[in-house]
Amino acid sequence: MACRAYDRMEPLRDGTVRPGGAELNFLDLPVEETFFRMLRFGEFDIAELSLSSYVLTLDRGAPFVAVPVFPSRAFRHSAIYVRADSPLTDPAELAGGTVGVPEYQITAAVWIRGILAEHHGLGVAEVRYRTGGLDGPGRVEKLALSLPPDIEVTPIGSGETLSRLLLDGELDAVYSARNPGPFNAPDGGGIRRLFPDPEAVERAYLARTGIFPIMHTLVIRREVYQRNRWLARELVKACERAKRAGLAGLGETASLRYALPWLWAEVERTRRAMGEDWWPYGLEPNRPTLETFLRYSHEQGLAARRYDPEELFAPETLEEVVV
Repeated sequence: MACRAYDRMEPLRDGTVRPGGAELNFLDLPVEETFFRMLRFGEFDIAELSLSSYVLTLDRGAPFVAVPVFPSRAFRHSAIYVRADSPLTDPAELAGGTVGVPEYQITAAVWIRGILAEHHGLGVAEVRYRTGGLDGPGRVEKLALSLPPDIEVTPIGSGETLSRLLLDGELDAVYSARNPGPFNAPDGGGIRRLFPDPEAVERAYLARTGIFPIMHTLVIRREVYQRNRWLARELVKACERAKRAGLAGLGETASLRYALPWLWAEVERTRRAMGEDWWPYGLEPNRPTLETFLRYSHEQGLAARRYDPEELFAPETLEEVVV
């Protein structure tokens, strides 16, 4: 199993939680490495995978079967970057401009484009897209794309990076799940986020839509799944137990579990905004989020058709066992 050792996955890595009937060799790898190795070579029996990339595999031989476990979720209004001296403060002002994205099909970019089109008046085809490595040259699309003619996507040069092109004024913005390298400097390195107060925008989006965007899902290599159909449900059960164990005590004040002095306050704010289970697994609690993403993927020329959420997951994981 290749997956980052997130707090909600750490009990699977350290063995305190085990799926029934299986022993995991847990590989804690950077997500880009896991995605590349799984999509190109199918190296792992179980892997964390980009939701967008997984959807694109469904009409390309369907080599994987997902379970409704979502290791990574994130609001993405905060993932839009411009130069510090840019006059832009509203996404609609990007119309006619050029935007960098590591890959057109990455999940974060699908969410950003969809949200900006639906809620901020910037159509998907109203900007030109340049793809390539954020801080290191040479990144290419992991999956071949066949896009509508009104969507312009061009790779950057083999020695170029999106961060450098943004600073040099050749890009108007960058959509990136990771912070551009220069942004991590104390002074922001000449880069800022597009929204002056992205947290407020993200909280308003949550209040308006109820959506907490899903980034990654968990997949099983299809031949492994077909030989062991029981594994899908046992994996979901184990991931639920791991999540409960990993998040237990997150807001504890007696002794701080993490080196963040006001984490307890953030936990309380999150509970007020999102309820006790703010990171839900399973199909039904996530249906509106999945339906929205699948609509965006199809509208942006990625998914061959508009899939229903049920089509993404192993059928054994879709119904509760009633006793």
